[in-house]
Amino acid sequence: MTATSPQPKTTSSQTSYCVSEWQGGHRSLKEEYSYWIDDIEGQIPGDLRGTVFRNGPGLLDVNGDRLHHPFDGDGMICAFSFHQGKAHFQNRFVRTEGYLAEQKAGRILYRGVFGTQKPGGWFANMFDLRFKNIANTNIVYWGNKLLALWEAGMPHRLNPATLETEGLDNLGGVLGDGQPFSAHPRFDPGDAQHPPRFVNFSVESGLSTKLTVFEFDLGGQLIQQYSHSIPGLGFFHDFVLTPNFTLFFQNPVVMNPIPFVLGLRGAAQSLQFLPDQPTTIWIIPRNGKDPVQRIDTEACFVFHHANAFEQDHKILVDSVCYSHFPTLGPEEDYRNVNFDQYPAGQLYRFTLDLNQQQVYRDQLASRSCEFPALHPRSMGQDYRYLYLGVTHEATGNAPLQAIQKLDLRADSQSTDPAQIWSAAPSGFIGEPLFIPKAQTTQEDAGWVLTLIYDGAANRSELVILDGEDLSRGAIARLKLKHHIPYGLHGCYTPETFI
Repeated sequence: MTATSPQPKTTSSQTSYCVSEWQGGHRSLKEEYSYWIDDIEGQIPGDLRGTVFRNGPGLLDVNGDRLHHPFDGDGMICAFSFHQGKAHFQNRFVRTEGYLAEQKAGRILYRGVFGTQKPGGWFANMFDLRFKNIANTNIVYWGNKLLALWEAGMPHRLNPATLETEGLDNLGGVLGDGQPFSAHPRFDPGDAQHPPRFVNFSVESGLSTKLTVFEFDLGGQLIQQYSHSIPGLGFFHDFVLTPNFTLFFQNPVVMNPIPFVLGLRGAAQSLQFLPDQPTTIWIIPRNGKDPVQRIDTEACFVFHHANAFEQDHKILVDSVCYSHFPTLGPEEDYRNVNFDQYPAGQLYRFTLDLNQQQVYRDQLASRSCEFPALHPRSMGQDYRYLYLGVTHEATGNAPLQAIQKLDLRADSQSTDPAQIWSAAPSGFIGEPLFIPKAQTTQEDAGWVLTLIYDGAANRSELVILDGEDLSRGAIARLKLKHHIPYGLHGCYTPETFI
């Protein structure tokens, strides 16, 4: 796939980057590598040990036929292993049934959720409602298993040392055949009254939406599960939890199935955002006994939440909100997207008063942002520091090029509430990942890692920042021999697999 020539941009939100350099990150990486990284600027911290796994669409075409949307691309896992001040890299595609079939056939065999169609026009696509499990959204190491996740299908289990695909995993019989398992699990660190848990959910749609929450111990044993039916279409990409509740934001969207069934549009392209309808917040007690509550707030679209916690008989939820659902039409090219015409994600705090059945919404930061990250110990708890992927410019919409650290308790009179580290003009960042330092309870004492595509050098690098002070700049830049296409989510484990 070749990047097309950019159109001139004149708006202020476009001045921090070159469009053709940004487009370079939207190319397939078809090779699989395994090597020690020897091109390092700076020094890897001595106390950084373990493995960072990362998932994302690595294949954006099939035998030269370009996918309509990168989210339809086959999942590729990257692993960065840190050992004695050195780092090893490897990447490998998840060998899903669909990936193997299309590689053998040398052509697209499946329609994609976000608009990819099989060759042959609408007639070749009509009435074909199958999707392949592309395993491209997240990767978790939990219960001695490495699982590649895609929210519309079952997990794929991988070998953590070689990244070889071992097959679908039903979590010891918890999942039924083909039952989806979300790509956004949450690790509940627990407290004096609650043991640590691994919590995730499943969405099954019909005339209503069945929402099932699973709670496991950290060894992989199911502790409890509870299901609820909610009216309408449940478009849930993420959720958030507190010690006593799980919370889901039901985006105000409906689907017109006719264009999808007739092969004219993808499933996501058939969604319609309803700005005159509320976003519904579902508050589900984790004890599985108390009644489910709902509170409506003004229309917005949420992909990702940062955190939630209980305070003074209220629940506070921090989320990245969009004014409407960003979609890509059948005739549009994602490589030539005009960011000024797309909604910008912005961080809001929702304060839920369950007694009064009211919700209050306050904007926490104005800069366009995505991919919130925090200390894992703070999940579901009152917290102070949050890290976000943000735009280089303070206003407008654009690709993410910087990392922002927010102090949510800062006194604006005496403390700078935000620090910014930017990779502009040629660097484009992915999800930040916070790795705590050992033997300290300080909330921001840790390393912030992010994978950057360098559009000028046409290769990627893993950047390590100091979570306490982003102004120190990059502690180390681990430069790869090649590029990695823009990805989605990842995880860290203190275990090293080489």
